[in-house]
This record gives sequence, structure tokens and C-alpha cells, in this order.
Amino acid sequence: MLVNGKHYRSVWMEKGKVRIINQLAIPEKFEVVSLKNHQEVADAIRTMMVRGAPAIGAAAAYGMALAIDNAPRNDFDNHVSHAEKTLKFTRPTANDLFRGIDHVLASIKNPKTIQEKKKSAVRASEAYANATVEACRKIGVHGAKLIKNGSSIATHCNAGWLACVDWGTALSPMYFAKRQHKDVFIFVDETRPHLQGAKLTSWELLNEGIAHSIIADGALGHYMKRGEVDIMIVGADRIAANGDFANKIGTYEKAVVAKENKIPFYVAAPSSTFDPSCKTGDHIPIEERDESEIHYIGSERITPEGAKARNPAFDITPAKYVTAFITEKGILKPKAISEVLRK
Repeated sequence: MLVNGKHYRSVWMEKGKVRIINQLAIPEKFEVVSLKNHQEVADAIRTMMVRGAPAIGAAAAYGMALAIDNAPRNDFDNHVSHAEKTLKFTRPTANDLFRGIDHVLASIKNPKTIQEKKKSAVRASEAYANATVEACRKIGVHGAKLIKNGSSIATHCNAGWLACVDWGTALSPMYFAKRQHKDVFIFVDETRPHLQGAKLTSWELLNEGIAHSIIADGALGHYMKRGEVDIMIVGADRIAANGDFANKIGTYEKAVVAKENKIPFYVAAPSSTFDPSCKTGDHIPIEERDESEIHYIGSERITPEGAKARNPAFDITPAKYVTAFITEKGILKPKAISEVLRK
């Protein structure tokens, strides 16, 4: 996507380093950070310098390739095993994280020499990232068919190109609709505690020239009830076999209110986000992050000293609230997601 007229991906590999756009710095500044080893990649994922399920998957794939490429010949297997554990331990909810790592690890099973393994890992990480971009592009193609000229669309958190290497999931249909000269307007939830909507989604939409308004997290139901929202599209971090899905905290209540107001509620996600090993949403692990993220916005404390907080990063939305899933394979009802899970 474009930043000041120049094309970028949110994560890529260049000259033996993983390069990421530091999402924590936006919108105050646009900063590209170089990561020289898998530990730095893991730290970037853990601290949310890079975030969003597909982007995490690509970053983890690149991090795994970097670990393999840097692995000493006399301790190759131990180094690779330790790197795998380090990367997989960063964030538990997003399925793409594990898909990206496993994709790279599978690429080094057949090559006979360590040098061949190193080359294969780098190629595999690039292939994984490119496949993610293509999947998100197709999500945009399919999803744009759901958007009519003059549509008012709601979204939650950031599921644009920053979160997905390029194009995005929830935002990709909006970008394609804009390129089809459709007039669209987006309601952007601020998304506490990290404000990914207010900071990242708004920044992306401004770069794309798409009209939008940032609203408080609790305001969307008000606009839904007034008839000012036509459809809602969100992303997902993991989708269970029955169609239950995990997404940024606050998604569940938005889905419930959308159904109450008869507003179509769509989930945009590539097939890498679907997890057939999770039968229902009850089996999806929910990351609980440090309470300091609730107490502070930037360096400014906004809660009383001594107050306690809870900080779940995600919630589970049952499949019954999902109108359909927008995937690279098409638009699928929850009962038809076996088509995505089928290898």
C-alpha cells in the first residue's frame, strides 16, 4: 500500500535482516526497523511493533528463516529448535503465527545439507509472505462485491495492510471498493487499549483517501440503532472449525448489537487463520496482556494509582452472529467453512 506515494509492505526481508514498519510509532512518525535475529523478531511481535494475524505469521516465518540462516553448523538443530520455541511463545491466539513458523520448518526437512536448508528456509519465508499478500488481495476482490455505492461500513481494530503485509483483511474490500469508484464511509472504533483503530486504521484510510470518522468504542451501537451503519466487517486472529472466532477485544459485543439491529456482520480472513484443531471457540487460547496497557496511554497514566485492571487482548464471537466469512476462496457461510479447511 501507499505511504506518501511510495509502496510498502508492513514486513519484509532485506539483506539478511527482517524489516518491519513500527506500528507503535504511527501516527506520530513513520519508522522502519531492522531486526537482525529471531530474538529481535520475537520481541517485536510480543511488544506489538508488528501486529495483526497475517503480519505476525509473515514476521514469524521470516524470523524462523533468519534463525535457520544464522544457525551455527555445529549446533544447527538445537539452535533451530530453540528459535521455534521462542517465536511460538510470543503470542498464543493468532493461528497465522504457528502456520508461518511451521511452513518454514517444513521446507528444511528434505534438503540434505545445511547450506541447502538455509536457502530453502529463506525461499519458504518469502513464499509464505507472498501467499499472504495474494490471499488478502483476493479477499478484497470478493469482499468488494458486498459493498454498494454509498455504503456506510463499520470496522473494529486494525485489519488493514499494516496488519497483513499488504492489502489487509477487513479493509481490503474497502480499498477495492474505492478503486471501483464506489463512495464509501467508514466508522472506525478507537480500539482500546492500544488504539489501533484511532491510530492505525485512520492513518491507513487517510493515505488511501477514504472518508471516515473515529468513534469511541462504546459509540457504535448508537449509530447502528440510528440506521447509519449498512454493514460491519472485521478481521480475525483464529477461527475455529465451527465458525466461532477470536478477534480484538470488543468484537463480540459489536456482533451481538449488529445482529440485534439486523446489520450484516462479516469476518474477513485468509484460510491460514482457520484452525481445524479447534472444534469451537472455547478451545482458542485468549491472551491476557499486562495491565499497564490499560492504565496508560503512551507515557500518561489515566487511572488512579493503586487501581487494578484486566486486559484480555481478544474475545470469542460465536458463529451464530457471523453473516459470512470473506476468504480468498470466496464468501462462505459459517456452515460452509469446511471448504476452507479442506486441504
